[in-house]
Amino acid sequence: MIGIFDSGAGGLSVYREIVKLLPHQSYVYFSDNAHCPYGEKSQEYIIDRARAITDHLIAEGCSVVVVACNTATAAAIATLRSEYDIPFIGMEPAVKPAALGTKSGVIGVLATAGTLRASKYLDTKERFTDGIKVVEHVGQGFVELVEAGELEGKHTEEVVRASVEPLLSEGADVIVLGCTHYPFLRPVIQEICGPAVNVIDPAPAAARHLVDVMKEKGLPTESEGGFSIQLEASGSDATLRKIHSLL
Repeated sequence: MIGIFDSGAGGLSVYREIVKLLPHQSYVYFSDNAHCPYGEKSQEYIIDRARAITDHLIAEGCSVVVVACNTATAAAIATLRSEYDIPFIGMEPAVKPAALGTKSGVIGVLATAGTLRASKYLDTKERFTDGIKVVEHVGQGFVELVEAGELEGKHTEEVVRASVEPLLSEGADVIVLGCTHYPFLRPVIQEICGPAVNVIDPAPAAARHLVDVMKEKGLPTESEGGFSIQLEASGSDATLRKIHSLL
């Protein structure tokens, strides 16, 4: 059984890609929406939540956990890996493919404040962006839009445009989505950017990495009972179930 957790429903963007590769697995998805968003929380707070959720997922029978949250990956995955014996899959900042794919020499990164100040992101940026201009912006209000189920409409476009246009004005022709909530706003982001801008969702890479790790560890890639999904939340599960129904 595979456990997946995020601060809210955003990690379903990762679950969506995992299911394409592992369609016969059983899953537990945990939305920590009572404590969402994580972006402005302290590292200690996020580590405490990650431990509590991991304990719960292990008790449910999960043998591998996907930290489907960039902020939680940056803040807590090293601690989780040191304290538990099961494998953990985190979210990698997709800076390298963005740097390789830019023609303008400018890439944009949309992420939470927690991700942008994390050493994991900063190290990746330093390693792969020599000669590349990196323009960063917090997706202000993006998580709240997704958690409210507002994935389209005039208000959603206005909120998204306020964070995307500063990247475009600097000449970015590739934009990295550095939060798992953001892919649910990708159609709006892409419409604002236009077809000349490549918007990168890191979820497919995380799904492929999960499969590789499971094979390496000898974990079964199919469940005896076939596909199942258990949706859980620390708060209301209404948005979680609504977004899951759209997948």
